[in-house]
Amino acid sequence: MNETAANHLVLFMPSGKRGRFPKGTPVLEAARELGVYVESVCGGRATCGRCQVVVQEGKFAKHGIESRADHISPKGPKEERYERVRGLPEDRRLSCSATIEGDLVIDVPQDTIINAQVVRKDADTRVIERDPAVRMCYVEVEEPDMEKPLGDLDRLIAALERDWGLNGLTADCWLLPQVQSILRKGEWKVTAAIYRDRPEAAPRLIALYPGLKNEAYGIACDIGSTTIAMHLSSLLSGRTLASSGTSNPQIRFGEDLMSRVSYVMMNPDGREAMTKAVRQAVNDLVDKVCKSGGIERADILDSVFVGNPIMHHLFLGIDPTELGGAPFALAVSGAVCLPSSDIGIDLNPGARTYMLPCIAGHVGADAAAVTLSEGPHRQEEMMLIVDVGTNAEIVLGNWSRCVAASSPTGPAFEGAEISCGQRAAPGAIERVRIDPETLEPRYRVIGIEEWSDQDGFSKIAEKLGVSGVCGSGIIEVVAEMYLAGIISEDGVINGALAERSPRIVAEGRTFSYVLKETVPRLTITQNDIRAIQLAKAALYAGIKLLMDKQGIDTVDRISLAGAFGSFIDPMYAMVLGLVPDCDLEKVKAVGNAAGAGARMALLNRNHRREIEETVRRIEKIETALEPKFQEHFVSAMALPNKHDAFPNLAGVVTLPERSADRPERDIEGGEGPRRRGGRRGRR
Repeated sequence: MNETAANHLVLFMPSGKRGRFPKGTPVLEAARELGVYVESVCGGRATCGRCQVVVQEGKFAKHGIESRADHISPKGPKEERYERVRGLPEDRRLSCSATIEGDLVIDVPQDTIINAQVVRKDADTRVIERDPAVRMCYVEVEEPDMEKPLGDLDRLIAALERDWGLNGLTADCWLLPQVQSILRKGEWKVTAAIYRDRPEAAPRLIALYPGLKNEAYGIACDIGSTTIAMHLSSLLSGRTLASSGTSNPQIRFGEDLMSRVSYVMMNPDGREAMTKAVRQAVNDLVDKVCKSGGIERADILDSVFVGNPIMHHLFLGIDPTELGGAPFALAVSGAVCLPSSDIGIDLNPGARTYMLPCIAGHVGADAAAVTLSEGPHRQEEMMLIVDVGTNAEIVLGNWSRCVAASSPTGPAFEGAEISCGQRAAPGAIERVRIDPETLEPRYRVIGIEEWSDQDGFSKIAEKLGVSGVCGSGIIEVVAEMYLAGIISEDGVINGALAERSPRIVAEGRTFSYVLKETVPRLTITQNDIRAIQLAKAALYAGIKLLMDKQGIDTVDRISLAGAFGSFIDPMYAMVLGLVPDCDLEKVKAVGNAAGAGARMALLNRNHRREIEETVRRIEKIETALEPKFQEHFVSAMALPNKHDAFPNLAGVVTLPERSADRPERDIEGGEGPRRRGGRRGRR
């Protein structure tokens, strides 16, 4: 057995970084070698407790790992002492003391991380016309009368019918034992919370308060495969009181959606474990927004959730296995409305949860929310919406027709399949520029204002640490390598440039580009380039199929949605060939548009009807069944594209010559493009 095979494979979540280590290696040492941030301030003496980790058990098919509790060393004297003195949760270990004894999937709990993943969570500031499903109705109820033997609840209902026209009103069962005490506490003056999602539906009494209560709250939540973002809003004023976000804890079960489906298939308790994890994360976020907004959980009366189909199903406790293969059947595709308590979300006992409809098997309620937010169905121009994630969701259309599809881009854009990749966190490179003459890079790091070539950078970087490259940085470094002539149109690193720059280094039969020379050394390898090409080609091919269906060659507007899309520079996305050519002034990042759509549905029930009707009219395209997908995919492997022209892009950046414009040469031989690209307006 060779040395590599003898070492044990260790995968750290949520960063996705992995490596092989000899038996007996401390988990903390492995984490540091891979650049995974695990805090430890006691020097490994097991006294601070900051280095806690959790071993995930199960078979992780995508990574070829079977992780078990006995693959980590038993608790030693140091851990036992810490547990005895300060307490240690049952499922946690101290990574400074625990050693690797077999293949492991290690989760680094977010509550132990100071430099946690940056979750872009702010709500947009748009004004949303309010017509919420919950109304607060103040009434004065007749006191009991021997001559009129009506029950207290009956007289309350009669008062609400008299003053507010609420015919056919019914009450939640949980309220029945409390009605009499609330009426007497309020001296027969009370405020009733009435839920009515649809005008034609019967109104329902879901909460009751003594006296006058002129405020009610709701939450809008986007459950992404990587991050979860939540907004707390006033249902009466529409004001956003607080926003918060966190990493999706399901990452430890699989980075991409299909690996999570695989985990469910291979582990009998997999579905239950993932459902429990995401609901706990949502409840933790409720705590955070309530604390930030200065309210109690019981003040929240309504909630709206969105997510891709697999997140949607797992949140509802539905087995997502059928979504793992054709025909990708959804258990439920229409809008869902149910008591929040039914799915374990701890709000007011009478609170309701509304989930937007899913568009198709892999185009979910989050894509529906983005569509509601951006409104292609409300305009003349042909708008392309791309929600870039591990599974990119695409909508293209205008008022007359909308089509939608998904593309399996995988986690490469989030750093999971890149040798130096990581999620967006302090210490991650997020911006890159490469001098086309010297091939020297300069970069910007999350948590540091200065660029790497500016005064003051080194001192802060030494303290913070530059640990990897996040999604936006990966896009830019590959695009800059192309513009500087380091890689060809076909994505091959030009080894001949090693004579010109020490940044180009040989690695076996291929070459790599050294982005950062100091420890940890960060390089962009040929395999990294290929991973990005495969991801962007899958996305672009899906977009081209929708353009074919619409019978168009160009789009009028492009909206890049999602946390990742918000931080992509549109120019570099176009240089890479991630999206088709378009006037750059009409390409915009729209932030967490799924969260914005969820807020719209929370604050105005008419928006719920709007998106339900729109989803019924959207045509769903299954990319796997389209014969032209492979043709578009092959063309999209080139930078920016083998056949499609980019005249708008060429107006702002000088692109290298395309192979169609120059004689064929031996790309593998290392000869670079005849003319290097350069920016006309350097950013």
